[in-house]
Amino acid sequence: MPKPYSSDLRQRAIALVEGGQSRRAVAKLLALDKSTVILWVKEFRATGKQAAAPMGGRRRFALLAERDWLLARIVAAPDLTGRALRAELAERGTKVSYDAVWRFLREERLTFKKKSARRRAGPARCRPQTRALEASPGLR
Repeated sequence: MPKPYSSDLRQRAIALVEGGQSRRAVAKLLALDKSTVILWVKEFRATGKQAAAPMGGRRRFALLAERDWLLARIVAAPDLTGRALRAELAERGTKVSYDAVWRFLREERLTFKKKSARRRAGPARCRPQTRALEASPGLR
């Protein structure tokens, strides 16, 4: 992503437009795109802000507002899937993606383990040794 233009350039462009020059003339004078100057002046007139918006940073989770409800729901029904949580959130009026639910669960360090009755065999070193085949009279 490109860096924002300098605050000095923004201030000069806005000052020239506010001084009476057209946006297109200011854009040509400062070697900027017309739409850039138009947007700067529009934002300045709406908010009075001349600086660029900050870049980067960490995105907030969309589900922070629902955190308490989600944690209580998971305690009440620990076998809920992420898709089921997403459906229940939609019923409550919070529409989020499956990925948002997944990232929330990962951030809260919640995992869903398979039931112990359906465990896999495990690594070979933990299994008992197999017995040697007994010699069968028919095999030689």
